[in-house]
Amino acid sequence: MIEKVNPSHPDKVADRIAGAIVDLAYKKQENPKIAVEVLIGHGNCHIIAETSVHFEEGAILATVDRIMGNGMTITDYVEVPQDVHLAENQSKEIRCGDNGIFKGVPTSEEERLLSTVIRASYKAHPSDGKFIIKDRQIIACQSNVESGAYKAELQYLLPDFDFTVNPLGDWTGGTDVDTGATNRKLGSDMGRAVTGGGLHGKDLSKADVAVNIACHLMAQRKGQAVQAFCAIGDKAVKFEDEYGVGEYWPYGEVVEMAGDYIKNLGGFEKLAEWGLF
Repeated sequence: MIEKVNPSHPDKVADRIAGAIVDLAYKKQENPKIAVEVLIGHGNCHIIAETSVHFEEGAILATVDRIMGNGMTITDYVEVPQDVHLAENQSKEIRCGDNGIFKGVPTSEEERLLSTVIRASYKAHPSDGKFIIKDRQIIACQSNVESGAYKAELQYLLPDFDFTVNPLGDWTGGTDVDTGATNRKLGSDMGRAVTGGGLHGKDLSKADVAVNIACHLMAQRKGQAVQAFCAIGDKAVKFEDEYGVGEYWPYGEVVEMAGDYIKNLGGFEKLAEWGLF
């Protein structure tokens, strides 16, 4: 049983804004240190960025306007430097940027199926949507559609499934109905492997990003669960499979693996759209 939301869900919009700002940081600096939190809703947008890179407020405004596209007002943008001690500790080599316990799980057929259907549905209905799948039943909440017609569309895509669509009736959705915040939909992004910290709005030195992605990729390759733990400042991360067999990876290689994955997706904003599956 899993939940999946699409890129127009308010929480995902917040993730996308945070990811886009991280993309901007990497255009300005080779290995930036940045963590971004975004809160949006009802015409307001609040952003806090702890960053080694300075952004002109116009660039932040343009990013929010491009993603929101409906005149969202930046109520406040707060930019502060990274902690001076952390910055010095990371100045000579990339070391683990945080404590964390992480787990990757092979993506199930159920997860792949739901993700495929929602992505196809989103092309036709690019508005706020959220879905739960359990066995052969799907509960779909999709804004700005006529429920009966949408149910027929889904039934056409998956004739062997039972659908419940918009249990409370048709609804508007979006940030005029709901607020959105970064890293509030990790279940949607990571399936059954929700561990560690938030996946979005952070640079690759943060274990929440690099180690989570590495665990996910290793789990797909091995076909079994992979877990890891690390502490801030570590030069290597130990990954263990479900039988307890472990291997150490230099943290720089973990960052490189995660960086290649994000680059192939098209950037941190693209990662934020759908997560890891």
